[in-house]
Amino acid sequence: MVALAVNLPRDVASSARRASADLARELRALATERNAVILAHNYQVPELQDVADFVGDSLGLSYQAAKTDAEVILFCGVHFMAETAKIINPAKRVILPDLEAGCSLSESCPPEKLAEFLKAHAEKNYYVIAYINCSAGVKAQSDIICTSGNADKIVRAAPADRNILFVPDQNLGAWVMERTGRQMDLWQGTCYVHVEFTARSINRIREEFPDAPVVAHPECTYAVRMLADEVCSTEKMVAFCKNSPANEIIVVTEAGMLHRLKKEVPRKTFIPGPTENCFCGECRYMKKNTLEKAYHALLNMEPEIVLSEDIRARAEIPILRMLELSK
Repeated sequence: MVALAVNLPRDVASSARRASADLARELRALATERNAVILAHNYQVPELQDVADFVGDSLGLSYQAAKTDAEVILFCGVHFMAETAKIINPAKRVILPDLEAGCSLSESCPPEKLAEFLKAHAEKNYYVIAYINCSAGVKAQSDIICTSGNADKIVRAAPADRNILFVPDQNLGAWVMERTGRQMDLWQGTCYVHVEFTARSINRIREEFPDAPVVAHPECTYAVRMLADEVCSTEKMVAFCKNSPANEIIVVTEAGMLHRLKKEVPRKTFIPGPTENCFCGECRYMKKNTLEKAYHALLNMEPEIVLSEDIRARAEIPILRMLELSK
């Protein structure tokens, strides 16, 4: 009886791994049958990253899908990311595993609130720069889009005779102001995960690993950014970790990023930046997507992301402007 009690958890875990592997194979087979491409954001659970055709950031994934002849995009990410994929791939069907996979940052700037703000401050003649982490409705009201990787360049290129409104992330906006010296009005939005990292929590982990450099996402607060050795986008984090001579690196962003880093830089140790509440920061919205949900979504071809052509076309214009400036 004792032996059975000890062995049961191991048996259960082994059974769960087999079931997960079987489901992953079934999902891959279904993707072939549906002529679908599977995209997974860096913050998704490991099982989804492992089964995906492409893993990366939201905009990069959408353009990866555009290069394929797939008729369907299964986007394992959050709602605004799937919308971005639809904006860029209007002829493809875009499926999201869980429609409730939202984003606190995107939701901090509802399209109707932005419209009201711009109307109330029409005399400012705002040039609206929108971080890609926003809804299609916000993109449609923007002059240009930026990513965390190209925000500096986009802000520097903004018309000198226009007031700038940067939406929706105030921390990214503040970081760009520090780097460019360009004054901007900042929408008061944040990613709830990145603001949970604090100077105290990062100082504690630095004391534990004094030789490990800290790489942090610019959505973190000023206090955390000041403690980091490098502040950059998720894609640039990969390059930083590959090129750093350090064998241990503290990574201050959503914990899903560590899975990709461990796969691409297997000889190094990655330490999740802790918050005040837990040892690592996990996004409850990103974690709504599961392998099982992804399979059933592709099987049933829903939930599907549908945008009116008016909104889609208007939202595409600032994305194309960004691409033109980024050449």
